[in-house]
Amino acid sequence: MPRCYEIETMSTSSLSLLSFRRRVIAAAVAVVLTAGAVAAIAPTDSASATSYPSWSDVQAAKASQSAQQDKVTEIKGLIADLTSQATAKQQAAEDAGTAYQTAQTKYDAATLQQQKLQQQADDAEKTASQSEAQAGQLAAQLGRASANDVTTDLLTHPTDSKDYLYELGAMSKLSEQADGIYAQATQDRGTAQAQSDKSETAKKALGALADAAQQKMQAAQSAADAAQTAVDAQNDNQARLEAQLTLLTSNATDVEAKYNKGVQVEKARQAALAKQRAEAAAAAARTPAAGSSSGSGSNGSGGGAPTSSGWVRPSAGYQTSPYGYRIDPYTHAHALHAGVDLAPGCYSPIYAAHSGTVTFAGNGGGYGNEVILDNGGGISTAYGHIVNGGIMVANGQQVSAGQQIAQVGSTGWSTGCHLHFETRVGGAAVDPVPFMAARGISV
Repeated sequence: MPRCYEIETMSTSSLSLLSFRRRVIAAAVAVVLTAGAVAAIAPTDSASATSYPSWSDVQAAKASQSAQQDKVTEIKGLIADLTSQATAKQQAAEDAGTAYQTAQTKYDAATLQQQKLQQQADDAEKTASQSEAQAGQLAAQLGRASANDVTTDLLTHPTDSKDYLYELGAMSKLSEQADGIYAQATQDRGTAQAQSDKSETAKKALGALADAAQQKMQAAQSAADAAQTAVDAQNDNQARLEAQLTLLTSNATDVEAKYNKGVQVEKARQAALAKQRAEAAAAAARTPAAGSSSGSGSNGSGGGAPTSSGWVRPSAGYQTSPYGYRIDPYTHAHALHAGVDLAPGCYSPIYAAHSGTVTFAGNGGGYGNEVILDNGGGISTAYGHIVNGGIMVANGQQVSAGQQIAQVGSTGWSTGCHLHFETRVGGAAVDPVPFMAARGISV
């Protein structure tokens, strides 16, 4: 699959290379939505009391050289702090996402192992039951032809002694055979009990692993929210601060006017984008999907009308990697691949496979940018490797089946643009192919 490269999260050095005008436009929407507010609350306790200079403050500072220099120093410090906080929060979100992914993968692998142990225990139980049934049948046979009956015949019919001695020998052999069958039945029962004990021990351990994965996911969501708040604060304030810095350090007199014009331009651009997205979502909803009640092929489209069971295909594209253990193409390690990969192309829409509530929307470590939906009834679905900026829903949001929730990307442990799609029952990953097939969808 060819690698599709996209712009990843910008580093501090990348931000410094952007043109002044680009940064002005990037900050505009938030400024407009706050009715032209000149101060924004930063994402940390230490920055919660941060106050940002107004345009009048900057103009007043130009009255004296010392005041001007102090204001320049202040603004440069605010810009550096915004950048530092955003970078730190993004790194913390990535670390939390990796911890969550590690815990989830450990739980998934342990669940699969427990299921194998349970299957072995079930097979051993079946064998033990068969052995015990065979021993019971033999006991009944010995009861019908006991040694006491042979002894009685020997005393009452002495002339047939040779025949009865033969019968005694046969009974002896039968008894030896019975001993062997009883011993095997006992051994099989012991094996069954041992396998059952192993399965039960593994099952008890799953609870702690599931709790750990859930806690790590919640921590990752909190870190993702904090990172977004820091980035928003940077976007809301940095462009304006740099414009004010330009006003302080140059003879330009129309900096504020140009900044405000950039705000209006960005407002119009965002409104146009919102309209385009709404129209695209409406068109997607009207388009018959391969995941409709008539079934879908492996290269079918996604979204569209749900099946009678309320499910849709989460994206278009062929399946490029199935569920199960494999050599991971990114890490080159033998590991469980807890979902299926669909490759419809970079920036392709990702749809909610079923209605539900967003329980995670953020950095999922190796999963990249990820969205998880609680679909009710102990079922959840996960959507990974979303392009940067491509998450279109928020934690706690209600979504409907077929609603676009994200765009395909290649973030996290990925070698090319694709959707990593998971289906979970009781928090544990199950093979999405039979799971979706049972609901009328082919992936």
